Amino acid sequence: MHQLTGLDASFLYLETANSPMHIGGLAIYDPSTAPGGAVGFKQILENVLNRAHRVAAMNNVLVEVPLRLDHPYWKSDGPFDPEFHIRHIALPKPGDWRQLCIQASRLHARPLDRARPLWEFYIIEGLDNVEGYPPGCFAVLSKMHHAAIDGASGVEVAAAIHDLSPKYQVNESPQQISKDRTPTAMELFWRAQLNNIKTPLRVYEVAKNTIPGVAKLAAGLARGKLSRVTDIPRTRFNTNVSPHRVFDAVEFNLDDIKEIKNAVPGVTVNDVALAICGGGLRKYLQSKNELPERSLAAMAPVNVRTKDQLGKAGNQVSQLTVRIRSDIEDPLERLIAVNAGTSKAKELNNAIGTKTMTDYSQFIPSTLTASAAKLSSRLALANRIKPSYNCVITNVPGPQVPLYFTGAKMLSNFGLGPAIDGMGLFHAILSYCGKFNISINACREMMPDPAFYADCLKESFSELHEVTVAKKPKVNAKKKLSKKAKSNKKVSKK
Repeated sequence: MHQLTGLDASFLYLETANSPMHIGGLAIYDPSTAPGGAVGFKQILENVLNRAHRVAAMNNVLVEVPLRLDHPYWKSDGPFDPEFHIRHIALPKPGDWRQLCIQASRLHARPLDRARPLWEFYIIEGLDNVEGYPPGCFAVLSKMHHAAIDGASGVEVAAAIHDLSPKYQVNESPQQISKDRTPTAMELFWRAQLNNIKTPLRVYEVAKNTIPGVAKLAAGLARGKLSRVTDIPRTRFNTNVSPHRVFDAVEFNLDDIKEIKNAVPGVTVNDVALAICGGGLRKYLQSKNELPERSLAAMAPVNVRTKDQLGKAGNQVSQLTVRIRSDIEDPLERLIAVNAGTSKAKELNNAIGTKTMTDYSQFIPSTLTASAAKLSSRLALANRIKPSYNCVITNVPGPQVPLYFTGAKMLSNFGLGPAIDGMGLFHAILSYCGKFNISINACREMMPDPAFYADCLKESFSELHEVTVAKKPKVNAKKKLSKKAKSNKKVSKK
């Protein structure tokens, strides 16, 4: 049994009835590569159960501390019940992409049962008319609570249940998974008291290590060498969310994304992704007559997992606040401006230290945080306070070699993330086997037309690819912005 970190536990505290805090994925598989050319549901149950010892989160349950006096614990509950956690459904005919998106939205909107290990798999058959995929494919929608994994550790979890070839051992003997003793309420109470006694010393140690970074940050801000993203405009995505979700995704060739990156020296793949999303949101909000004059800003999670933390679940993330330059119409100028902004954001993050947020999160007050989240949702405070971000854009690099699940080849992999009060739009970007996918997760009330937004992203990509690759301009990342772009940076507050 081990205790959750403050950052892991925060995803439990921030969960409300309308905002389940799990993440996951939607992967599409071709069963024709499996032995015998087909995959049975019982085979999937057996295969996953045999590998469960590789992923502790698949067998751990939460143990809450009485009165929430301290962060909860993970306790091994022995082998999980495969027929509860792995479910089998099928799309009705014709079984097309839109039906799959609707089903994924409904499944993703449902919260996980906290009395069980916090994950679920849905095997979805009937994908017979999804454009770009052969008939007979099936999908796997996965859900795992954010308290157990982040995006990077989610990739490691996926690696544990996949193979590098269609050959796999169905009859592999499952390893014994021990079951921890459930501690008594009094034991948990005294553990909480001991941790609270040690807290001042831990705060001192963290503060001692971070004070130089805070001083450096303050000096950099005072001298103008560092800058924070401020004056973030309010959009339709920055209010309280409903319990309903939408999902869609667009798929590009990774080589095309890299061509754009290589056309502008200094630009990264992540800059290209941010610029595409910035252009897509510009088109979407413009169509609603809701485009702010100031640029939208995204929260971009940053993996800070060290080498000795590889293979471990939980969350090891910091974050950047970056402008996605939705205020700039020209796609090339937008990309250059995004690159300049991410460079400044990284400088700001490096000044204080990338792990500072994870260090201080250990001291999050459990009772206060959970109560504050519920009160904020009930009072709809997200509708009144100034937004810190407009959306989330997270980029998780994936394997560039084919993966196989119970012998079936993974053809595509899409991400699923939470929509929360004040930030109802989540972009999950995954690369896999030469593909670069941008998945859209949003509150249905905020984005009733996800297919249209997907078209906006496609158009944004096409325009950026046209001006950077097809026309091959001679530019560099330090190129000065046009007068029009500069004027867009200096607009009055609205």
